[in-house]
Amino acid sequence: MKYLVRDKALAIGDDYRIEDEDGRHAFLVDGKALRVRDTLELKDPDGRILITLREKMFSFRDAMTLERDGERLAVIRRKRFSLLRNHYLVSLVEGTELDISGRILDREFKVEYAGELLALISRQWYRIRETYAVDVVRPDADPALLIAVAVCVIRMAEKEREEDV
Repeated sequence: MKYLVRDKALAIGDDYRIEDEDGRHAFLVDGKALRVRDTLELKDPDGRILITLREKMFSFRDAMTLERDGERLAVIRRKRFSLLRNHYLVSLVEGTELDISGRILDREFKVEYAGELLALISRQWYRIRETYAVDVVRPDADPALLIAVAVCVIRMAEKEREEDV
Protein backbone atom coordinates (compact mmCIF):
# COMPACT_ATOMS: atom_id res chain seq x y z
CA MET A 1 0.00 0.00 0.00
CA LYS A 2 1.35 3.43 -0.92
CA TYR A 3 0.91 6.50 1.24
CA LEU A 4 1.28 10.03 -0.14
CA VAL A 5 3.23 12.52 2.01
CA ARG A 6 3.36 16.21 1.15
CA ASP A 7 6.85 17.12 2.25
CA LYS A 8 6.49 20.90 2.27
CA ALA A 9 4.77 21.11 5.65
CA LEU A 10 7.38 19.30 7.76
CA ALA A 11 8.10 22.35 9.91
CA ILE A 12 7.30 22.29 13.60
CA GLY A 13 3.87 23.71 14.28
CA ASP A 14 2.44 22.59 10.95
CA ASP A 15 -0.11 19.85 10.50
CA TYR A 16 -0.43 17.82 7.34
CA ARG A 17 -2.42 14.88 6.11
CA ILE A 18 -1.14 11.65 4.66
CA GLU A 19 -3.38 9.92 2.14
CA ASP A 20 -3.46 6.34 0.97
CA GLU A 21 -3.07 5.48 -2.71
CA ASP A 22 -6.85 5.81 -3.19
CA GLY A 23 -6.84 9.40 -1.91
CA ARG A 24 -8.41 8.58 1.49
CA HIS A 25 -7.16 10.36 4.63
CA ALA A 26 -4.97 7.76 6.37
CA PHE A 27 -2.89 9.70 8.91
CA LEU A 28 -2.31 13.19 10.28
CA VAL A 29 1.09 14.51 11.34
CA ASP A 30 0.63 17.10 14.08
CA GLY A 31 3.64 19.35 14.61
CA LYS A 32 3.82 20.57 18.18
CA ALA A 33 4.92 24.21 18.25
CA LEU A 34 6.69 25.97 21.09
CA ARG A 35 8.43 22.89 22.44
CA VAL A 36 12.05 22.77 23.58
CA ARG A 37 12.71 19.89 21.20
CA ASP A 38 11.16 18.69 17.97
CA THR A 39 7.97 16.80 18.67
CA LEU A 40 5.51 15.41 16.14
CA GLU A 41 2.50 13.16 16.60
CA LEU A 42 1.30 10.70 14.00
CA LYS A 43 -2.47 10.38 14.39
CA ASP A 44 -5.17 8.24 12.80
CA PRO A 45 -8.04 9.96 10.90
CA ASP A 46 -10.05 10.17 14.16
CA GLY A 47 -7.27 12.10 15.91
CA ARG A 48 -5.94 9.27 18.12
CA ILE A 49 -2.18 9.45 18.64
CA LEU A 50 -0.50 6.38 17.14
CA ILE A 51 3.18 7.33 17.46
CA THR A 52 4.98 10.31 19.02
CA LEU A 53 8.24 11.36 17.35
CA ARG A 54 10.72 13.23 19.55
CA GLU A 55 14.19 14.62 19.12
CA LYS A 56 16.39 12.91 21.68
CA MET A 57 17.98 15.49 23.96
CA PHE A 58 21.53 15.35 25.31
CA SER A 59 22.59 12.59 22.96
CA PHE A 60 26.18 12.22 21.76
CA ARG A 61 24.78 11.46 18.33
CA ASP A 62 21.69 12.98 16.80
CA ALA A 63 18.81 10.67 17.51
CA MET A 64 15.04 10.62 17.53
CA THR A 65 12.78 8.39 19.58
CA LEU A 66 9.45 6.93 18.62
CA GLU A 67 6.91 6.31 21.38
CA ARG A 68 3.63 4.41 21.36
CA ASP A 69 1.22 4.79 24.28
CA GLY A 70 3.86 6.64 26.30
CA GLU A 71 6.38 3.81 25.99
CA ARG A 72 9.55 3.93 23.90
CA LEU A 73 9.08 2.03 20.65
CA ALA A 74 12.37 2.75 18.85
CA VAL A 75 15.45 4.97 18.60
CA ILE A 76 16.71 6.18 15.22
CA ARG A 77 20.37 7.13 14.70
CA ARG A 78 22.64 7.73 11.76
CA LYS A 79 24.85 4.70 11.27
CA ARG A 80 28.36 5.97 11.98
CA PHE A 81 30.46 3.20 10.50
CA SER A 82 29.07 3.19 7.00
CA LEU A 83 30.52 4.11 3.64
CA LEU A 84 27.16 5.67 2.82
CA ARG A 85 26.44 9.09 4.34
CA ASN A 86 22.70 8.42 4.21
CA HIS A 87 22.54 5.27 6.29
CA TYR A 88 20.39 5.09 9.42
CA LEU A 89 19.59 2.40 11.96
CA VAL A 90 16.28 1.96 13.78
CA SER A 91 16.61 0.02 17.04
CA LEU A 92 13.23 -1.26 18.20
CA VAL A 93 12.83 -1.98 21.92
CA GLU A 94 12.30 -5.69 21.38
CA GLY A 95 15.78 -5.91 19.79
CA THR A 96 14.83 -5.80 16.11
CA GLU A 97 16.86 -3.46 13.91
CA LEU A 98 15.72 -1.82 10.70
CA ASP A 99 18.24 -0.56 8.17
CA ILE A 100 17.57 2.62 6.18
CA SER A 101 19.77 3.48 3.20
CA GLY A 102 19.62 5.51 0.02
CA ARG A 103 19.41 9.15 -0.97
CA ILE A 104 17.45 10.49 2.01
CA LEU A 105 17.41 14.15 0.98
CA ASP A 106 16.20 13.14 -2.51
CA ARG A 107 13.41 11.05 -0.92
CA GLU A 108 14.76 7.89 -2.58
CA PHE A 109 15.55 5.29 0.08
CA LYS A 110 14.49 1.94 1.49
CA VAL A 111 13.71 0.41 4.87
CA GLU A 112 14.87 -3.18 5.34
CA TYR A 113 14.80 -5.82 8.04
CA ALA A 114 17.48 -8.53 7.79
CA GLY A 115 17.92 -7.77 4.09
CA GLU A 116 14.20 -7.96 3.33
CA LEU A 117 12.50 -4.86 1.91
CA LEU A 118 9.74 -3.48 4.17
CA ALA A 119 9.15 -0.09 2.55
CA LEU A 120 10.36 1.98 -0.35
CA ILE A 121 10.28 5.76 -0.10
CA SER A 122 10.29 7.54 -3.45
CA ARG A 123 9.29 10.62 -5.38
CA GLN A 124 9.30 8.78 -8.69
CA TRP A 125 5.59 7.89 -8.52
CA TYR A 126 4.49 11.51 -8.14
CA ARG A 127 5.28 14.56 -10.22
CA ILE A 128 3.80 16.93 -7.64
CA ARG A 129 6.58 19.04 -6.16
CA GLU A 130 7.61 18.26 -2.58
CA THR A 131 5.61 15.05 -2.48
CA TYR A 132 6.85 11.52 -1.90
CA ALA A 133 5.35 8.10 -1.34
CA VAL A 134 5.94 5.54 1.37
CA ASP A 135 5.26 2.20 -0.30
CA VAL A 136 4.74 -0.41 2.43
CA VAL A 137 5.77 -3.60 0.64
CA ARG A 138 5.09 -6.25 3.27
CA PRO A 139 1.40 -6.68 4.07
CA ASP A 140 2.14 -7.53 7.74
CA ALA A 141 4.32 -4.42 8.27
CA ASP A 142 3.11 -1.55 10.47
CA PRO A 143 2.45 1.39 8.09
CA ALA A 144 2.32 3.94 10.94
CA LEU A 145 5.76 2.85 12.16
CA LEU A 146 7.27 2.95 8.66
CA ILE A 147 5.82 6.40 7.93
CA ALA A 148 7.12 7.67 11.30
CA VAL A 149 10.57 6.24 10.49
CA ALA A 150 10.58 7.96 7.08
CA VAL A 151 9.56 11.33 8.58
CA CYS A 152 12.24 11.06 11.31
CA VAL A 153 15.05 10.07 8.97
CA ILE A 154 14.24 12.92 6.58
CA ARG A 155 14.15 15.44 9.47
CA MET A 156 17.47 14.15 10.79
CA ALA A 157 19.15 14.30 7.36
CA GLU A 158 17.86 17.84 6.78
CA LYS A 159 19.07 18.98 10.20
CA GLU A 160 22.47 17.43 9.56
CA ARG A 161 22.69 19.22 6.19
CA GLU A 162 21.86 22.56 7.87
CA GLU A 163 24.58 22.01 10.47
CA ASP A 164 27.17 21.25 7.75
CA VAL A 165 26.50 24.55 5.99
